[in-house]
Amino acid sequence: MSLSSEDVRHVARLARLDLSDEEVEALRPQLSDILAYAEQVGEVATADVPPTAHPYGLRNVYREDVPVDPLPHEEAMSTAPAAEDGRFRVPRIVGPDVTGEDG
Repeated sequence: MSLSSEDVRHVARLARLDLSDEEVEALRPQLSDILAYAEQVGEVATADVPPTAHPYGLRNVYREDVPVDPLPHEEAMSTAPAAEDGRFRVPRIVGPDVTGEDG
């Protein structure tokens, strides 16, 4: 497939590109080659291939959601590197004023 300069200008307008005459002439054979390759893809024999959204059959790989008793608070806190008032203590990552302004 061979594109004309006007075809390239039309595509450029659709893409909101302002191309010079030199750029149009440089892109014309490149875009023609791209369209020729796209036509080749369309020639692949796919009549016996059903349309799918995914190439493999999907299945749920998660375990069944079964409610269990929660971890006791004392046991959860026993592995904390630092605790304060029954909560995990973590380093402060944001100062008192998150806007970066003093005051």
